[in-house]
Amino acid sequence: MSTSESKTIAVIGSGLIGRSWAMVFASGGYSVKIYDNQPGQAAKAIVEISKQLKELEDAHMLRGELAATQQLALISSYEDLSQALEGAFFVQECVFEQLEIKQSVFQEIEQVVGKDVILSSSTSCLVPSSVFSKVQNKSRCLVSHPVNPPYYVKLVELVPHPQTTATIMDTTHALMTKVGQVPVCLKREIDGFAINRVQAAIIAESWRLVQDGVISVKDIDLVMSEGLGMRYAFIGPMETMHLNAPEGLEDYMKRYGEGIMRVLTSFGPVPNFFDEGAGSIIKEMCELIPNNEQHLSARKERRDQLLMHLSKLKKDK
Repeated sequence: MSTSESKTIAVIGSGLIGRSWAMVFASGGYSVKIYDNQPGQAAKAIVEISKQLKELEDAHMLRGELAATQQLALISSYEDLSQALEGAFFVQECVFEQLEIKQSVFQEIEQVVGKDVILSSSTSCLVPSSVFSKVQNKSRCLVSHPVNPPYYVKLVELVPHPQTTATIMDTTHALMTKVGQVPVCLKREIDGFAINRVQAAIIAESWRLVQDGVISVKDIDLVMSEGLGMRYAFIGPMETMHLNAPEGLEDYMKRYGEGIMRVLTSFGPVPNFFDEGAGSIIKEMCELIPNNEQHLSARKERRDQLLMHLSKLKKDK
């Protein structure tokens, strides 16, 4: 079967991200083969996916046009890598975030699959030139970095290796769009990609404001959740600026550009997240949400439920 005709995707790794990717691809009608080298883990993933799909269907939040049972029937588990890769036109790797492990996995994969099969990594912080350094044919390699959890947060960053062809980027973009994700393409690799670079900037200034005694942990989170986050859920910073001045972005910069530059020059150095001051911030956070399994699990469940409803709202808007 040629790559263009195949409807099979291999997901390597059956953890949270691997399971989420499997559900996303199955929602688009693709046959998904989950592989895990730990005995029984891929089969356990199927059980967990079955439970999640049923819950999503009951809540009327299931993605795609197929019923939960139909989507589940598209997903199978494997402990043999060759069997999992057979017939696949796209491979989504989701193993531990350790460079050596990912490099080794892709070396094994390349020995099995054909030259046209797309190799994609879910890494969140390792650049493609490092992840695929031991792969012979780098032109079909890229990073597809999802936002956790990918089933509810649809954005995925597509980051090319320096040798990745435009066709591979276009094919992956089309695939992600077809299964309901929202892909963005980086023009070149950069440490942290786009999401983590923007997130790091927010984390750094939030941390500084708390550490300098300007605002509390609780209130800086409210700045985002009840302030900036409200509009950023639907429009980004560029459009926000464009809409916040009578004559658009150029007018906005004439009005506020100097003030923004002044504020930016007042930023302090990169915070030390491990010094004595960090302890008080961690303590304050844990007073709001204790760092035990019960409380953290409850808040994660709340997060996922709210993301589900927000996703539906965005879809229906």
